[in-house]
Amino acid sequence: MKTLKDIKVGKKATVVKVHGAGALKRRIMDMGITKGVEIYIRKVAPLGDPIEMNLRGYELSLRKSDAEMIEVE
Repeated sequence: MKTLKDIKVGKKATVVKVHGAGALKRRIMDMGITKGVEIYIRKVAPLGDPIEMNLRGYELSLRKSDAEMIEVE
């Protein structure tokens, strides 16, 4: 399983599934990360956390622990 955390800077990925349950999954989906969305990895902080990305016309920063829950292709 490939997750959003594994995508390199400058690459794009399409969301296959958002794992997790409850409020955490709902929060991720409320940010616009849903099945079929294309995400472009813009940059990663020097220590690897957070990851900055572009999706649906806006920029978003996400923790690595949250990015691990997003399955991509």
